[in-house]
Amino acid sequence: MTPILFYGVPEGCSFGSIVALEWSGLPYRLSRIGMPDVVSSDIYRPINPVGETPSLMLPDGRLMSESMAILNHIAARSVDKGLGFAPGTEKFDRLNQMLAFLNTSFFGAFGPLWYTVEHEMEPARKQALRDYGIANVEKVHATLERLLAGREWLVGDGKSLADAYFAGIARWNDFHKVVDRRKFPALNALYERLQEDPAVRFAWAIEHQEEAKTTGNFLGHVSLDEALGQVKSAA
Repeated sequence: MTPILFYGVPEGCSFGSIVALEWSGLPYRLSRIGMPDVVSSDIYRPINPVGETPSLMLPDGRLMSESMAILNHIAARSVDKGLGFAPGTEKFDRLNQMLAFLNTSFFGAFGPLWYTVEHEMEPARKQALRDYGIANVEKVHATLERLLAGREWLVGDGKSLADAYFAGIARWNDFHKVVDRRKFPALNALYERLQEDPAVRFAWAIEHQEEAKTTGNFLGHVSLDEALGQVKSAA
């Protein structure tokens, strides 16, 4: 069975897992999950009991969740491409450091802003929460600028799966119209470089249901019903 990545729309952080799979060259299929309706429904629970994307169905029918776990799974199978690194090496440690920062601090900084979009609240409370979110986003951009320390990529001399994950989260700044990314030259250069990457363009086209040309080994979409059937047959 070909692995299936369940990705969330709109603006899901699963965007980074699509980019990672494209870069890896591993065969995969996709299943489109609407947020917040489908992802939080009982229908999706057999795929991910937490009600989140991304999720990854492996060839043996096992299901994985959490971006860090999925990206590390792909990285372990992409060491020959320079996307992942051997355990115990300096680059392996830095990859995990960068993934952890992106998954906690960078991702989490946008949480208050997403809450203001997804929930009704009185204007003063909404503005206070938005101000708090903006301050957090400014802070993590400044931190990531320091962590980059002038590097072109987050880990080494070339792109890694940390860069794929960054591509999916960093675009939230444009959605929420928070900071001027140009204030952070190394971070902005990385972001702009990734916008020209074919895999990033592919992931964007997939999300927006536009014509998408794979440069990896994408084998098409699977409906949630079809995927659920595979879960049952693998049980």
